[in-house]
Amino acid sequence: MALMTGKQYIESLKKLDIKVYMFGERLENPVDHPIIRPSINSVAMTYDLAFDPEYEDLLTTTSHLTGEKINRFCHIHQSTEDLVKKIKMQRLLGQKTASCFQRCVGMDAFNSIYSTTFEMDEEYGTNYHERFKKYLELCQKNDWTVDGAMTDPKGDRGLSPSQQEDPDMFVHIKEVREDGIIVRGAKAHQTGSINSHEHLIMPTIAMTEADKDYAVSFAVPTDAKGVFMIYGRQSCDTRKLEEGADIDLGNNTYGGQEALVIFDDVFVPNERVFMCKEWKYAGMLVERFAGFHRQSYACKTGVGDVLIGAAAVAADYNGVPKASHIKDKIIEMQHLNETMWACSVACSAEGTKTKSGGYLIDLLLANVCKQNVTRFPYEIARLAEDIAGGLMVTMPSEKDLRGKETGPWVKKFLNGKVGTSTENRMRILRLIENLTLGTAAVGYRTESLHGAGSPQAQRIMIARQGNLEAKKEMARRIAHIDVSKDK
Repeated sequence: MALMTGKQYIESLKKLDIKVYMFGERLENPVDHPIIRPSINSVAMTYDLAFDPEYEDLLTTTSHLTGEKINRFCHIHQSTEDLVKKIKMQRLLGQKTASCFQRCVGMDAFNSIYSTTFEMDEEYGTNYHERFKKYLELCQKNDWTVDGAMTDPKGDRGLSPSQQEDPDMFVHIKEVREDGIIVRGAKAHQTGSINSHEHLIMPTIAMTEADKDYAVSFAVPTDAKGVFMIYGRQSCDTRKLEEGADIDLGNNTYGGQEALVIFDDVFVPNERVFMCKEWKYAGMLVERFAGFHRQSYACKTGVGDVLIGAAAVAADYNGVPKASHIKDKIIEMQHLNETMWACSVACSAEGTKTKSGGYLIDLLLANVCKQNVTRFPYEIARLAEDIAGGLMVTMPSEKDLRGKETGPWVKKFLNGKVGTSTENRMRILRLIENLTLGTAAVGYRTESLHGAGSPQAQRIMIARQGNLEAKKEMARRIAHIDVSKDK
């Protein structure tokens, strides 16, 4: 089986004995929990669209390892066309779910580890690349959702991993055995971790030799012994627990998910270890993953498409779609959204082939892409809130709309344009609230700032990749500067 349906994916999760905690208690059935299920529905969309003739060219491809048809989320990019199709797929899924669909981190981890292990083996004579190819074939064959895990809790940010008072602030190798390794630590902010079949771990920063025990990459099943997950809270999340919750959710079908993932003396067999103390290559792996994942923020343009549409619908219900300032704000939202998209396309089209044969995006443009994403969704969200009006955050509940006594008042006083439905107006305002302030903000506004690294992380990479010395030399040449005359 190389492709699963969404229904098969959900059933496969039920077979896992994952250890998930929420509000201080372990969940017996995470898959059907009302707070978690919308995020599972988002992942299921990545499976169902693979069977849709209209979208299968984006959602599926041919494995370069087996020649079989596979989901693109399990693919190693073989061309710049693959890189462009990746982001087109991500924008599409953003449009379909208006949320985070959670498989991007695994795909980006696959591609980063694939090329890094090849070059690591080339220098050290290790066999990590062959191990990883066999693991990747398993992922492709089973159509697994894999959580690519990079971010550590970090503890005291002013100290390196080996200098931390508590060594578990970064995932590290506790013991090397003949048959594998024992690891401890945690990964924070893990997108889709609870909804994944596997966890694929990477170091979080470049290392020195003193930090070599932290230079580790490996894969474990989500329900492996010693793996625990604590669900991350989101704004308005308990609305999903309300009986008959619908309008107040904004998006009652789809959602995102983050968790703190704990590794408590987890055993990893050798065949699933892809880096073990090769500290020199930690930086390469981090840089490549960060580049791929910053390219992946093309997904924000898909969610942005929905938010722009929602703002325009709100303007219709408010009776002001032709107001010049409203039209100008919507144009500005589109301009910002397409600027993010243009940069994502550029870093994909300018990708290059690595020694492994897999393709890498243009790292400079990928970081510029993500730097835009740390800013533009905030302005798009602000403009959407402006167009929606204050009712978006003061509106009574759905129960008040349905109430015998309150319902007539709500319908009367919250009505907008003559001849339109008060309920429909409330629905679109709740969607905007969800995208800008509620649970979806994790996958759109706030996550746009910190996901795939904070803004400063991209600025560091832009400085590193920008080749300023070459630009200075261009200026000197045009100005006919003789540097020998400088003291």
